[in-house]
Amino acid sequence: MRERVVLKWGGGLITEKSTMKTVRQDVLRDLAEQLEQCLLSGVDVVLVHGAGSFGHLKAKQYRLAEGRITGSAPMGPLTQDEAVEEVRADMLELNAHVMQALTERDISAVSLPPHTWATNTGPAFEGDLAMFSQAPSGIVVVTHGDVVACHDKREFGILSGDDLVLRLSKELPDVTRLVFAMGGVEGVLESMPIDDQPGVLIEALTKNAMFDDEHMSEMDVTGGIGLKVQRGFAALESGVEVLLVSGEEPQRVADACLGNPVRGTRLVA
Repeated sequence: MRERVVLKWGGGLITEKSTMKTVRQDVLRDLAEQLEQCLLSGVDVVLVHGAGSFGHLKAKQYRLAEGRITGSAPMGPLTQDEAVEEVRADMLELNAHVMQALTERDISAVSLPPHTWATNTGPAFEGDLAMFSQAPSGIVVVTHGDVVACHDKREFGILSGDDLVLRLSKELPDVTRLVFAMGGVEGVLESMPIDDQPGVLIEALTKNAMFDDEHMSEMDVTGGIGLKVQRGFAALESGVEVLLVSGEEPQRVADACLGNPVRGTRLVA
């Protein structure tokens, strides 16, 4: 039986976070090559990617994470409904870049955008996850953070990729580890880098440990590093190994997925 890894490519890793809809093509190509190594080594991968500058900036401007807002001043030239459709379209555009990077490595993959199969937000979102395990061995199933319909008065909201990876890690068969590939940091830091001084990496993070949860608050609408750690510990409790590593350093994502020694942060009970 091939083991399975749930892999999250952070939105801030695969896009330029501060520039609207800008893909880091070199990073995508390298990540796809490392993913191919995993498949050739007998490890199946379920891939979730973030939104970065394809989703967060516009979602924050139109307060989509809060759902339907009535009686407020205009947030921009779009209505909230128009913003929902544009963010979904932008995410499909980013997803197309991801799928193209996989195709260039001859990786067979299928995409499942959440707004087509999931409702509600948070870790208790609703949707059929069984289809993620029905793909033949060696086929990468890809999904991503998205704006989804909600059953309550919010009408819509943002389903975070971090909530997706938690549920996938807990509910799919044969998942051995969850890997977060991040941009700008080597893992979870005690403190953020200052000037030319690197931040201090926490190599083994326990649940009650203190760490710097600073993130791009002007852009991020889903909780940043703090949510990743929180969801990671929930996955750890289900017996899944959890690592947070740099997606910008050569080979680190592949090593993390394959269970090799790697520099980064490992969550420990």
